[in-house]
Amino acid sequence: MGFIWALIVGAIIGALAGALAGAITNNGQSMGWIANIVAGLVGSAIGQGLLGSWGPSLAGMAIIPSLIGAIILVLVVSWFVRKGNR
Repeated sequence: MGFIWALIVGAIIGALAGALAGAITNNGQSMGWIANIVAGLVGSAIGQGLLGSWGPSLAGMAIIPSLIGAIILVLVVSWFVRKGNR
């Protein structure tokens, strides 16, 4: 059951990160639900690795560092994708 919670929380974190990164870059593209889950889970690992596990936690993920890590991940990936399309 913990794995399902991690997927759900990862999807929510990824969706929020995508929306916030889209607002920062003025690029409102939707990533899709699989990309949201991946961005949430990988961003969670990045955020907690860089910032630690402080703040509220849900499904084993510290929400604030996870969200910051996912935003960073989405911004970096969108920069590379945009640069590759030129």
